[in-house]
Amino acid sequence: MLNSDAPRILISRMSAMGDTILTLPVACALRERFPNAYLGWVVERRASMVVQEHECLDAVIVLDRGWFTSPSAMYQARQELRPHGFEVAIDCQSMTKSALACWLSGAKLRVGCRGKYGCELSPYLNNHLVEPVAPHLVDRTLELLGPLGIESPEVNWKYPIDAASEAQAADLLASLDLQQEFAVMNPGATWDSRRWEMDRFGAVANYLAQQHGLPTLVVWGSQREREWAREIVAHANGNASLAPDTQLATLAAVLKRSRIFLSADTGPMHLAVAVGAPSISLHGVTRPADSGPYGSPHCSIQVRHDPMSRRQRKRTDNSAMRLITPELVNRHCDSLLAATEASVRDAA
Repeated sequence: MLNSDAPRILISRMSAMGDTILTLPVACALRERFPNAYLGWVVERRASMVVQEHECLDAVIVLDRGWFTSPSAMYQARQELRPHGFEVAIDCQSMTKSALACWLSGAKLRVGCRGKYGCELSPYLNNHLVEPVAPHLVDRTLELLGPLGIESPEVNWKYPIDAASEAQAADLLASLDLQQEFAVMNPGATWDSRRWEMDRFGAVANYLAQQHGLPTLVVWGSQREREWAREIVAHANGNASLAPDTQLATLAAVLKRSRIFLSADTGPMHLAVAVGAPSISLHGVTRPADSGPYGSPHCSIQVRHDPMSRRQRKRTDNSAMRLITPELVNRHCDSLLAATEASVRDAA
C-alpha cells in the first residue's frame, strides 16, 4: 500500500500490440485510484502507438527492439528512465526485458508475477511477486495492482482516438460506400496455426450480406495479410471491400463504427473490443479464456484445443482452426447481432 496520494508509477509492457492493448486497463485503474499520480509506460517502438496520447499517462518511454541485448543501449534506457523518479514499477509482462526496464528505472518497489506467468529472469529482478489466479491477460495483469490496494477494479480501456483519425475514417468509409452499417474482418495470424482459410471468411461475408444486409470491409496490416484480404474479397462475390493501407489510429476509428468484427486471435481483435465493436474471435491453439475478446457482448469460437507448449503451438498446423466451419461462425454472428440489436432497443 502506498503512503503518498501522488505516487510515481511505471507500467512495463514492451511488445505485441494485442497484449499492450490488453494492459491498458492497468493504466485506467491506476489513474482512477491515484488521480494525482505520475504514470509512465515503458514500451518498445513497434507497440508504442497503442499508448501514445493515452489520457491516463503522463509519460511514454519508447525503447528500440533489442535494447536489452547491448550494454550501451541498456545504459541509454537507464538514462531515459531514471529522471522520471519512479517509486513503483509494475511488470505486466514478467519477462527479462520488461523486468529489466523496471529495475533500471530505479523503482524501489517492483511488482511482477511468480509461478507460471513469471518468466525468465523476472522473478529475480522484481522484489514483490504476485501469483495471478485469473487466466485472462486483462484480469491477471490487474491482479498485480493488489499490493497498491487496488482490488478487482472496473475494466476500462479509454483507447485514444483523435478528431483527425475520426475524419480519416469517415473519408475512408465514404470512398468505399460504407457510410451505413458494415462488418469488418481481419485475416491476420502471427502463427500459421492461428490462420482460418480465406474462402471461409468469404463465405461468412456472403452470409452477412444476404441475411443481414451487411457489406464487409477486410482490413490488413502486412503485405502477407493484404494478399489474404484480396482472397477474401475474391470469394465474397462483391459483398466485401479491400481496405487501403490504414494507420492504427484510423483503423481504431473505423472499428468503432462497425456493426460486427471477425478475426482469429489477433491484435486488431483486441483493438476492436477496446473501442466497443461487437467481436467474434476464432481459436485453435490458443484458449479464449486466456486471450479471447474480453467481456460482453463479445464471443469466441473453439472446437478443439490440444494442450501444448508455446513452441509447439507456434509450429503446428491449423487443423484445429479448420474444424471451425463457416456455418458455425454464421450462427454466432446471428446471435451477436441479435444481442446487440436488443441492447440498442433497450437503451432507446
